[in-house]
Amino acid sequence: MNIRERLFELQDKEYAAFQVRLTPGIPQELFIGVRVPLLRKLARELQGSPEAEEFLNNLPHTYYDENILHGCLLSGMKEYDRVMERLEEFLPFVDNWAVCDTMSPKVFKRNRERLIHKISQWCSSEHTYTCRFGMGMLMGHFLDEDFKEEYLELPAAIHREEYYVQMMQAWYYATALAKQWEATIPYIREGRLDRWVHNKTIQKARESYRITPEQKEYLKTLKR
Repeated sequence: MNIRERLFELQDKEYAAFQVRLTPGIPQELFIGVRVPLLRKLARELQGSPEAEEFLNNLPHTYYDENILHGCLLSGMKEYDRVMERLEEFLPFVDNWAVCDTMSPKVFKRNRERLIHKISQWCSSEHTYTCRFGMGMLMGHFLDEDFKEEYLELPAAIHREEYYVQMMQAWYYATALAKQWEATIPYIREGRLDRWVHNKTIQKARESYRITPEQKEYLKTLKR
């Protein structure tokens, strides 16, 4: 049984219909309907096998679920250079937010000094989901102990109309307000972000339990 056949063995048609509603722009017939925990389990079983290697080489995939599985396989790889090589191959084929946000290679935690330079390249990419992925990795790895104020400039320099780019910008700055308030609040107070991103950042921050009531009230005064 090949990988695609294994995916159809795990098919849940009701779940496929649910995914269609969450992922606009992807035709319904491209959803098999495999739940993400099962995809992650399958990725662990396949990791490092000749079958997985053949699957990773077989781009582009046909089904949404195959792309999610591809992202799960990349997330479980243990060699940084190999992950980067495979990401560069795969990112141009990522065509939706769910596949983009599924990818979070564990090996990045041990290679942040090298990663930040790649994030800068991804953020400046013209490809929607490569840009989104770069901001997602910046948010996931550089808002805590490895945070530097200069990193806040990377998403601020992005001026794009794509909804899924702008939403990630807002998500990034809302999270940055929760984790690095003093460094981040000038970006809101001084209007450094595009208007839609600015207002969406405030909305998301005010919905967050990590922002104090006083901070939420202050942010309310900064809407544009």
